[in-house]
Amino acid sequence: MKLTPKQENFCQKYIELENASDAYRAAYNSDKMKSTTINRNAKAMMDDNKISTRIAELNERAVKRHDITIDNLTTELIADRKLARDCEQASPAITATMSIAKLHGLDVNKTELSGNINVNFNTTYED
Repeated sequence: MKLTPKQENFCQKYIELENASDAYRAAYNSDKMKSTTINRNAKAMMDDNKISTRIAELNERAVKRHDITIDNLTTELIADRKLARDCEQASPAITATMSIAKLHGLDVNKTELSGNINVNFNTTYED
């Protein structure tokens, strides 16, 4: 199945943007087109068997690529922490522990601002 570069770009943009009209705008020169024309052309693209097949293929790849779960990452980090401890490497063990905490939302950086902040937005700058 051979697509033109613009058709391939449309498919890639559709996966990224999840909107056929937006994908059409990104892939084709549509600056002077009316919205109804863009929508109609985008619908025609989606109805094209080659396009819909390619989008399904890209979508399948995206699902596999994003098949990373918190459970999978936690399991790997626990194994890394165990290896670091077995090798008596404190720093990597601590890093793995803190990574697990961050992954589970237990280590959150908090910043508290206090006091008066005077900002003058009317300041002009000269070159």
